[in-house]
Amino acid sequence: MNFVFALIALSFLIFFHELGHFLVARLFGVKVEVFSIGFGKKLFKKTYGDTEYALSLIPLGGYVKMKGQDDSDPLSKNADLDSYTSKTPFQRILILLAGPFFNIFLAFLIYVGFSYGNHQVLLPIVGGLQKDMPAEQSGILIGDRILEINGNVLKTWFDLAHIIQETKDKATFKIQRGEEVLEVGILPFEVERTNPFGEKVKIPAIGISPSGEMGNVYCGVFDALRLGIWQTIANGTLIIQGIEKLIVGVVPTSELGGVVGIVQVMNKAQENGIAQFLALVALISINLGVLNLFPIPALDGGHILFNLYELIMRRPLNEKAMYYLTLLGWGILLGLMCLGFYNDLNRIFKE
Repeated sequence: MNFVFALIALSFLIFFHELGHFLVARLFGVKVEVFSIGFGKKLFKKTYGDTEYALSLIPLGGYVKMKGQDDSDPLSKNADLDSYTSKTPFQRILILLAGPFFNIFLAFLIYVGFSYGNHQVLLPIVGGLQKDMPAEQSGILIGDRILEINGNVLKTWFDLAHIIQETKDKATFKIQRGEEVLEVGILPFEVERTNPFGEKVKIPAIGISPSGEMGNVYCGVFDALRLGIWQTIANGTLIIQGIEKLIVGVVPTSELGGVVGIVQVMNKAQENGIAQFLALVALISINLGVLNLFPIPALDGGHILFNLYELIMRRPLNEKAMYYLTLLGWGILLGLMCLGFYNDLNRIFKE
């Protein structure tokens, strides 16, 4: 049952992506011929207005079929006013951007929902000091609570760690020691750490560890929105970096996963509670949004690139070039899908 729920959740993310295309296409007067939940044979279909709404056999997302758009023939055009191909390049770009934007916006909403309200958090209280590191040398003691760094108020240990890692120069720390509030200046040292991609990197550190003390912190609307934006940007950046590392060979291609692997991970996340499951859903939603913006002709990013060319050069890309680039894009996409599927099966049989 959990597996089915994970599959439905993944399907919803792709459906939500297509919903973005659908709504903006309708906004610009494009006729949407089909809006399908799932792929393959249509199990149920009903026409409302100009659109056929369908429930199809394979529940992995869905698709929107716009008038004048034909993925099997990228050169086809329709001059009718309600056709996708009759719209200006700028309008088509907005239609294409809507899908990825909806995925990223959905993740943002999940992060905001998580952040708002009362939470039990790890407090920024010092529980350990490393010898000969900046914190010890500055006079910070175990039990000190760090209130601010350079005027930035700290509510959690996560806030503290994040700000320290972004600090390059000497910073002013405001600390509470019993009833007394003190200010100390600390210049972080660069220490070697292993990043999520297995690379050795140098990051600023001051040599402290948390006490483990938890506390109740309230996060209001504006703080929740700020944290939602920050988490969305941070995770989107991490995904882009991961793709970059995959391209240059830092991350092996064996780490690439497909639909089976994603559903497996989502299924396992459910066992750790709804919070972890929704956090993973948000991350996968950002992943779908970011990946679809990559300039591969079979993806939204590739079509955006074609339309940007037409917008700037005031003429469409050469038909022959567009045709072969589209075929190349589909080849790349199918190759990646096959590799991901192979890796998923390989991992399953090794377990």
